[in-house]
Amino acid sequence: MNNSEKKHPLIEIWNTYPGLRKEHKKISHIPPIEKILGEMFAIGEFYYYVLNLTNSTVSHHHPNILKLHGIKEYPENLKEIIDLTHPDDIEFIIKAEQKVIQKMMEIGREYQLYLKSSYCFRMKTAAGNYELFHHQAILTHEDEQQNLIQSINIHTNINHITKENPYTVLISGIGLRNDFHQIKIENPSTFEKFSEVNLTKRETEILALIAKGYSGSEISKMLILSEHTVRTHRKNILVKTNSRNGKELLRKAFEWGLI
Repeated sequence: MNNSEKKHPLIEIWNTYPGLRKEHKKISHIPPIEKILGEMFAIGEFYYYVLNLTNSTVSHHHPNILKLHGIKEYPENLKEIIDLTHPDDIEFIIKAEQKVIQKMMEIGREYQLYLKSSYCFRMKTAAGNYELFHHQAILTHEDEQQNLIQSINIHTNINHITKENPYTVLISGIGLRNDFHQIKIENPSTFEKFSEVNLTKRETEILALIAKGYSGSEISKMLILSEHTVRTHRKNILVKTNSRNGKELLRKAFEWGLI
Protein backbone atom coordinates (compact mmCIF):
# COMPACT_ATOMS: atom_id res chain seq x y z
CA MET A 1 0.00 0.00 0.00
CA ASN A 2 1.57 3.30 -1.05
CA ASN A 3 1.49 6.53 0.92
CA SER A 4 -1.53 7.94 -0.89
CA GLU A 5 -3.59 4.87 0.09
CA LYS A 6 -2.77 4.59 3.79
CA LYS A 7 -5.95 4.57 5.84
CA HIS A 8 -6.39 6.27 9.20
CA PRO A 9 -9.29 6.49 11.69
CA LEU A 10 -10.47 9.93 10.55
CA ILE A 11 -11.30 9.00 6.96
CA GLU A 12 -14.70 7.52 7.81
CA ILE A 13 -15.55 10.57 9.91
CA TRP A 14 -14.59 13.02 7.18
CA ASN A 15 -16.60 11.08 4.60
CA THR A 16 -19.79 11.98 6.51
CA TYR A 17 -19.26 15.63 5.55
CA PRO A 18 -21.06 16.32 2.25
CA GLY A 19 -18.61 19.12 1.47
CA LEU A 20 -15.55 16.88 1.19
CA ARG A 21 -14.34 15.89 -2.27
CA LYS A 22 -14.33 12.09 -2.38
CA GLU A 23 -12.22 11.63 -5.54
CA HIS A 24 -8.45 11.76 -5.12
CA LYS A 25 -7.03 14.96 -6.50
CA LYS A 26 -3.48 16.18 -6.85
CA ILE A 27 -3.23 19.86 -6.01
CA SER A 28 -0.62 22.39 -6.97
CA HIS A 29 -2.37 25.28 -5.24
CA ILE A 30 -0.39 26.05 -2.09
CA PRO A 31 -2.04 28.24 0.56
CA PRO A 32 -0.38 31.53 1.59
CA ILE A 33 1.17 29.92 4.65
CA GLU A 34 2.62 33.06 6.24
CA LYS A 35 -0.72 34.86 5.99
CA ILE A 36 -2.58 31.87 7.42
CA LEU A 37 -0.18 31.61 10.35
CA GLY A 38 -1.36 35.08 11.31
CA GLU A 39 -4.78 33.57 12.01
CA MET A 40 -3.15 30.99 14.28
CA PHE A 41 -0.87 31.30 17.25
CA ALA A 42 2.07 29.34 18.52
CA ILE A 43 3.08 29.84 22.15
CA GLY A 44 5.99 27.47 22.02
CA GLU A 45 7.77 25.33 19.44
CA PHE A 46 5.52 24.48 16.51
CA TYR A 47 5.37 23.10 13.00
CA TYR A 48 2.83 23.08 10.20
CA TYR A 49 2.01 20.96 7.18
CA VAL A 50 -0.39 21.14 4.23
CA LEU A 51 -2.97 18.35 4.14
CA ASN A 52 -4.63 17.12 0.96
CA LEU A 53 -8.07 16.12 2.23
CA THR A 54 -8.85 13.99 -0.82
CA ASN A 55 -6.12 11.42 -0.19
CA SER A 56 -4.62 12.35 3.22
CA THR A 57 -1.17 13.13 1.83
CA VAL A 58 0.83 15.84 3.59
CA SER A 59 3.42 18.22 2.18
CA HIS A 60 5.21 21.56 2.69
CA HIS A 61 6.21 20.63 6.24
CA HIS A 62 7.85 23.08 8.60
CA PRO A 63 11.25 21.52 9.48
CA ASN A 64 10.44 21.56 13.22
CA ILE A 65 8.34 18.42 12.70
CA LEU A 66 11.56 16.41 12.48
CA LYS A 67 13.08 18.00 15.55
CA LEU A 68 10.04 17.89 17.83
CA HIS A 69 9.15 14.27 17.10
CA GLY A 70 12.65 12.93 16.56
CA ILE A 71 11.88 11.52 13.13
CA LYS A 72 14.32 11.40 10.23
CA GLU A 73 11.99 11.81 7.24
CA TYR A 74 9.03 14.06 6.55
CA PRO A 75 5.70 12.23 6.84
CA GLU A 76 3.97 11.71 3.50
CA ASN A 77 0.58 10.68 4.84
CA LEU A 78 -1.57 11.85 7.74
CA LYS A 79 -1.50 8.33 9.20
CA GLU A 80 2.19 8.78 9.95
CA ILE A 81 1.36 11.86 12.02
CA ILE A 82 -1.58 10.18 13.75
CA ASP A 83 0.74 7.28 14.64
CA LEU A 84 2.71 9.78 16.77
CA THR A 85 -0.39 10.44 18.87
CA HIS A 86 -0.90 8.85 22.29
CA PRO A 87 -3.12 5.78 21.72
CA ASP A 88 -5.45 6.84 24.55
CA ASP A 89 -6.18 10.15 22.77
CA ILE A 90 -7.27 8.68 19.42
CA GLU A 91 -10.87 8.22 20.54
CA PHE A 92 -11.04 11.86 21.64
CA ILE A 93 -9.63 13.03 18.28
CA ILE A 94 -12.28 11.03 16.43
CA LYS A 95 -15.03 12.59 18.58
CA ALA A 96 -13.48 16.03 18.13
CA GLU A 97 -13.54 15.72 14.33
CA GLN A 98 -17.15 14.54 14.48
CA LYS A 99 -18.07 17.69 16.40
CA VAL A 100 -16.16 19.88 13.94
CA ILE A 101 -18.10 18.39 11.02
CA GLN A 102 -21.44 18.73 12.81
CA LYS A 103 -20.82 22.39 13.57
CA MET A 104 -19.58 23.14 10.05
CA MET A 105 -22.76 21.65 8.63
CA GLU A 106 -24.83 23.82 10.99
CA ILE A 107 -22.95 26.97 9.99
CA GLY A 108 -23.09 26.20 6.27
CA ARG A 109 -20.63 25.11 3.59
CA GLU A 110 -20.48 28.60 2.13
CA TYR A 111 -18.51 29.69 5.22
CA GLN A 112 -16.19 26.67 5.55
CA LEU A 113 -13.08 28.58 4.45
CA TYR A 114 -13.64 31.13 7.22
CA LEU A 115 -13.54 28.71 10.14
CA LYS A 116 -10.68 27.41 12.29
CA SER A 117 -10.90 24.36 14.53
CA SER A 118 -8.59 23.58 17.43
CA TYR A 119 -8.16 21.11 20.28
CA CYS A 120 -5.37 19.38 22.23
CA PHE A 121 -3.88 15.89 22.40
CA ARG A 122 -0.63 14.20 23.37
CA MET A 123 2.09 13.37 20.86
CA LYS A 124 5.34 11.48 21.08
CA THR A 125 8.42 13.71 21.27
CA ALA A 126 12.07 13.27 20.36
CA ALA A 127 12.75 12.42 24.03
CA GLY A 128 10.52 9.35 23.71
CA ASN A 129 7.74 10.59 26.00
CA TYR A 130 4.30 12.02 25.26
CA GLU A 131 3.63 15.74 25.66
CA LEU A 132 0.57 17.92 25.13
CA PHE A 133 0.21 19.59 21.73
CA HIS A 134 -2.31 22.17 20.55
CA HIS A 135 -3.75 21.39 17.10
CA GLN A 136 -5.18 24.08 14.80
CA ALA A 137 -6.63 23.56 11.33
CA ILE A 138 -7.74 26.07 8.70
CA LEU A 139 -9.43 24.96 5.49
CA THR A 140 -7.66 26.60 2.58
CA HIS A 141 -8.95 25.29 -0.74
CA GLU A 142 -12.20 24.05 -2.29
CA ASP A 143 -13.25 23.15 -5.84
CA GLU A 144 -15.94 24.80 -7.97
CA GLN A 145 -18.67 22.82 -6.18
CA GLN A 146 -17.43 23.94 -2.72
CA ASN A 147 -15.99 20.50 -2.03
CA LEU A 148 -13.05 20.75 0.36
CA ILE A 149 -9.63 19.82 -0.95
CA GLN A 150 -6.98 21.19 1.37
CA SER A 151 -6.16 22.48 4.84
CA ILE A 152 -3.13 23.71 6.72
CA ASN A 153 -2.56 22.26 10.19
CA ILE A 154 -0.29 23.61 12.90
CA HIS A 155 0.84 21.71 16.01
CA THR A 156 2.30 23.58 18.96
CA ASN A 157 3.96 21.94 21.97
CA ILE A 158 2.21 23.51 25.00
CA ASN A 159 3.46 21.01 27.58
CA HIS A 160 5.46 23.83 29.22
CA ILE A 161 2.21 25.76 29.72
CA THR A 162 -0.09 22.95 30.84
CA LYS A 163 -0.24 19.16 30.83
CA GLU A 164 -4.02 19.11 31.32
CA ASN A 165 -6.11 18.39 28.24
CA PRO A 166 -9.43 20.33 28.39
CA TYR A 167 -11.08 17.80 26.05
CA THR A 168 -12.69 20.73 24.29
CA VAL A 169 -13.09 21.61 20.62
CA LEU A 170 -13.02 25.26 19.69
CA ILE A 171 -14.39 26.45 16.37
CA SER A 172 -13.74 30.11 15.71
CA GLY A 173 -14.29 32.44 12.80
CA ILE A 174 -11.52 34.05 10.80
CA GLY A 175 -11.58 36.82 8.23
CA LEU A 176 -15.23 37.69 7.66
CA ARG A 177 -16.54 35.50 10.49
CA ASN A 178 -16.51 36.02 14.25
CA ASP A 179 -17.85 32.60 15.32
CA PHE A 180 -16.90 31.22 18.74
CA HIS A 181 -18.16 27.72 19.50
CA GLN A 182 -16.78 25.81 22.48
CA ILE A 183 -17.77 22.13 22.46
CA LYS A 184 -17.03 19.89 25.44
CA ILE A 185 -16.27 16.26 24.65
CA GLU A 186 -15.73 14.83 28.14
CA ASN A 187 -14.26 15.68 31.55
CA PRO A 188 -17.08 18.16 32.39
CA SER A 189 -15.42 19.37 35.62
CA THR A 190 -12.99 21.48 33.59
CA PHE A 191 -15.83 23.08 31.64
CA GLU A 192 -17.64 23.98 34.84
CA LYS A 193 -14.62 25.98 35.99
CA PHE A 194 -14.72 28.07 32.83
CA SER A 195 -18.50 28.48 32.84
CA GLU A 196 -18.22 30.20 36.21
CA VAL A 197 -15.79 32.79 34.83
CA ASN A 198 -18.39 34.48 32.59
CA LEU A 199 -16.13 36.49 30.31
CA THR A 200 -17.90 38.87 27.95
CA LYS A 201 -17.62 38.36 24.19
CA ARG A 202 -15.17 41.28 23.98
CA GLU A 203 -13.04 39.91 26.83
CA THR A 204 -12.93 36.49 25.16
CA GLU A 205 -11.85 38.16 21.91
CA ILE A 206 -9.08 40.08 23.67
CA LEU A 207 -7.93 36.98 25.54
CA ALA A 208 -7.51 35.13 22.24
CA LEU A 209 -5.40 38.01 20.87
CA ILE A 210 -3.29 38.11 24.03
CA ALA A 211 -2.68 34.38 23.59
CA LYS A 212 -1.49 35.04 20.03
CA GLY A 213 1.16 37.34 21.46
CA TYR A 214 -0.24 40.69 20.38
CA SER A 215 0.64 43.73 22.48
CA GLY A 216 -1.93 46.09 23.97
CA SER A 217 -1.27 48.71 21.30
CA GLU A 218 -1.63 46.12 18.51
CA ILE A 219 -4.91 44.86 19.99
CA SER A 220 -6.25 48.42 20.26
CA LYS A 221 -5.58 49.00 16.55
CA MET A 222 -7.07 45.67 15.51
CA LEU A 223 -10.27 46.15 17.50
CA ILE A 224 -10.43 49.94 17.08
CA LEU A 225 -10.30 50.50 20.83
CA SER A 226 -8.21 52.84 22.94
CA GLU A 227 -5.19 51.35 24.65
CA HIS A 228 -6.75 52.37 27.98
CA THR A 229 -9.85 50.29 27.16
CA VAL A 230 -7.71 47.28 26.24
CA ARG A 231 -5.76 47.59 29.51
CA THR A 232 -9.04 47.77 31.43
CA HIS A 233 -10.34 44.63 29.69
CA ARG A 234 -7.06 42.83 30.44
CA LYS A 235 -7.31 43.73 34.14
CA ASN A 236 -10.91 42.52 34.23
CA ILE A 237 -9.92 39.26 32.56
CA LEU A 238 -7.15 38.68 35.11
CA VAL A 239 -9.58 39.34 37.97
CA LYS A 240 -12.38 37.17 36.59
CA THR A 241 -10.01 34.25 35.95
CA ASN A 242 -8.21 34.78 39.26
CA SER A 243 -4.89 34.97 37.40
CA ARG A 244 -1.86 36.67 38.88
CA ASN A 245 -0.14 37.32 35.55
CA GLY A 246 -0.26 36.66 31.83
CA LYS A 247 1.47 33.28 32.11
CA GLU A 248 -1.11 31.96 34.55
CA LEU A 249 -3.89 33.41 32.41
CA LEU A 250 -2.55 31.60 29.35
CA ARG A 251 -2.37 28.29 31.21
CA LYS A 252 -5.97 28.59 32.39
CA ALA A 253 -7.17 29.60 28.93
CA PHE A 254 -5.73 26.37 27.49
CA GLU A 255 -7.04 24.22 30.36
CA TRP A 256 -10.53 25.67 29.98
CA GLY A 257 -10.51 25.07 26.24
CA LEU A 258 -10.86 28.78 25.56
CA ILE A 259 -8.05 28.93 22.97
